Amino acid sequence: MKRRVRFVVYFVIIFVSVYAQNNPTGLMIDLLKNTDRVFIGGYHSSIEQKDIGSAIEPVQTAKILSEYPVLSWIIPDNGRNTIQSAYRIIVSDSLHLVQKGIGNIWDSGIVNSNKSISVAYSGNPLQPNKLYCWKVKVITNNGGESEWSDIKSFRTGKDLRPYQFSSEILVKSAENPVTSSIKDDIRLFDFGKAAFGQLLVRLTSETENDTVIVNLGEKVKDGRVDARPGGTIRYQTHKLALLKGTHLYRIKIHKDRRNTLDVAVKMPDYIGEVMPFRYAEVLNYNRKLEKPDVVRESVHYPFDESASYFHSDNDILNQIWEMCKYTMKATSFTGIYVDGDRERIPYEADIIINQLSHYGVDREYSIARKSLEHILEKPTWPTEWILQAIIIAWYDYMYTGDHRSLEKNYALLKNRSLKQLKTYKGLISTKTDLLTKDLMKSFNYNDTIRDIVDWPLGERDGFVFCDHNSVVNAFYYEALKIMEQIALVLNKKEDALLYAKAHKDVYKIFNDTFFDSKQKLYVDGDTTSHASLHSNMFAYAFGLVPQKFSQGVQNFIKSKGMACSVYGAQFLMDALYNGGNGEYAEKLLASTDERSWYNMIRAGSTVALEAWDIKYKPNLDWNHAWGAVPANTIARYVIGVKPSSPGFETVEIKPHIYSLNSVESAIPTIRGNISLAYKKIDDNEYLLSIEIPPNMQADMFLPVRANKRLNQIFLDSKKINVVKGRKETEHVYVGKIGSGKYEYRVLLKK
Repeated sequence: MKRRVRFVVYFVIIFVSVYAQNNPTGLMIDLLKNTDRVFIGGYHSSIEQKDIGSAIEPVQTAKILSEYPVLSWIIPDNGRNTIQSAYRIIVSDSLHLVQKGIGNIWDSGIVNSNKSISVAYSGNPLQPNKLYCWKVKVITNNGGESEWSDIKSFRTGKDLRPYQFSSEILVKSAENPVTSSIKDDIRLFDFGKAAFGQLLVRLTSETENDTVIVNLGEKVKDGRVDARPGGTIRYQTHKLALLKGTHLYRIKIHKDRRNTLDVAVKMPDYIGEVMPFRYAEVLNYNRKLEKPDVVRESVHYPFDESASYFHSDNDILNQIWEMCKYTMKATSFTGIYVDGDRERIPYEADIIINQLSHYGVDREYSIARKSLEHILEKPTWPTEWILQAIIIAWYDYMYTGDHRSLEKNYALLKNRSLKQLKTYKGLISTKTDLLTKDLMKSFNYNDTIRDIVDWPLGERDGFVFCDHNSVVNAFYYEALKIMEQIALVLNKKEDALLYAKAHKDVYKIFNDTFFDSKQKLYVDGDTTSHASLHSNMFAYAFGLVPQKFSQGVQNFIKSKGMACSVYGAQFLMDALYNGGNGEYAEKLLASTDERSWYNMIRAGSTVALEAWDIKYKPNLDWNHAWGAVPANTIARYVIGVKPSSPGFETVEIKPHIYSLNSVESAIPTIRGNISLAYKKIDDNEYLLSIEIPPNMQADMFLPVRANKRLNQIFLDSKKINVVKGRKETEHVYVGKIGSGKYEYRVLLKK
């Protein structure tokens, strides 16, 4: 009898395992993953597991706002080079029907296609305020016809349009303190990390005359919550009059005047006001108070902690990555990328770093889409950031494969290219009468724009402003290049030709105007000889430096160190890695200097700072995602994962590993995780393992140090050759690989 039971158990395990491997997973609709979840009082639960009608707390669920949404899934892994050849989707307004395989709303039938992301729903337009269910099965070259995926439900909103972005619902995570301490009558609770949230505390009083003090803050000093932390580092104190008996009290967070102005993103009513804090302090309470009696409800966008990981033999770099990853979760508290707690305003410069860094740590794209469309409607003042929205829109497309936002906003993006500001020199300037109210209105701005270069003011490396500035024109060049690509995606061929000519013209004019042949550097403007880090790093980051000038410009960039802000560091990393100076960039990433990401940790923060240190920005905050550049730098350069075609149909993998002896990482993509492991055997040998998800092809590059020459490469113990004609400074190209696991053994020589 025991043997029979054991056999049944094993059979179930094997069946579930096989079934799980032969199902599409990771279903998304309009980039949302959690449409089948309801949120009661901010906490999530399965629709099937809760009696919604009996819930006292407000019930929320993500809603699809498009009549014609797009659907995505991860296809089952059936071995190396697995490619989808066909799919079938059914959509129903009845769970019973979809369980039986009937799509009474839409049945795609068998569609011969390898498309598994951003697949357009092609039935009749969805109706408002309805609950739908869908599932998908696929046919692959290795596995044949799959089982059906799990059923995914979703609800539509009340106001549908052919296309309209949708977003997830904010959620709460209940957390008890990690540690607690008692000194005199003061109880200090430490939650381990700062989070935007609210506090609940269970207290007892025998009378109605007791009053306790509760202090919340991001920083401690001398064993107490720091009441004067400086800058915009947060602290609040609350006086709490107790009721007789034992009660659970919710501390009502005070609203801050500045971050609740009309231009700020407001907290939704179902969440309420929040503040960032790590520590809670209770005074004037003489009873026992344990960690379970104190609860922080941290508020954030849904976040998958297991979607990514990074570990190396450099603990400093590991800590920096963890801090940056956590920053993506912690700063998502409004459901849109904002600049921090001081203003809670979405700025383009914050969004581009937040977007790329979030992509690097979670398979999440909807908050970036929502943020993009917000700043297209509500732009901010810097000229470069008006142009930056075009870059954000392009990243959105490349990481999702969904072109609908480009199509909807094409006219706005054209106007944000700022071609209307082109002067007689062929460059753009905000110092002429071309900067009109009509131009501002064309991209939804009702004030005037001006160049920023970097922020705060002291982080510009002495940049000299002129009528025509190099940094803004580097952004202009990049925007024109991207607009050509967007026009091609949308089949606007005449526009594409115009943008192609425009960026080629700007390339020549930029170099003729800003390159100083005596210094062999780029100067800040058309009437100065001053060459800053910024004029050179932005030129390099956007591909404006001819090869013959490359070495001199790179040497200058290196000589400047971190002479830019935490925002500018995004483009410094791009310039260094793209310019063959990844080894130096790696040193900056893991630096412990004052102007470093590690300094944020050393200062006591668990979330990225607005500036390198409070001395560089006296009003800085401790919760600014534009300070989390390493999250995307590690994903895009150290591990080296970048989409080379929309939606990761093809990907470039080009690791930049120098001083590190071991690395293990997983980078999320919309098609599934790319995993990499690197192990240095000695100075002349290393092993590199890579795993590619199904329905993807990768161009694989292997790192070779500048002072080394390639000896031999083995793929899965078989000797291979490099692909000729793909010369790289620090890499060799070993060809395309499909899905599956691969191990490279690389032998080098001096």
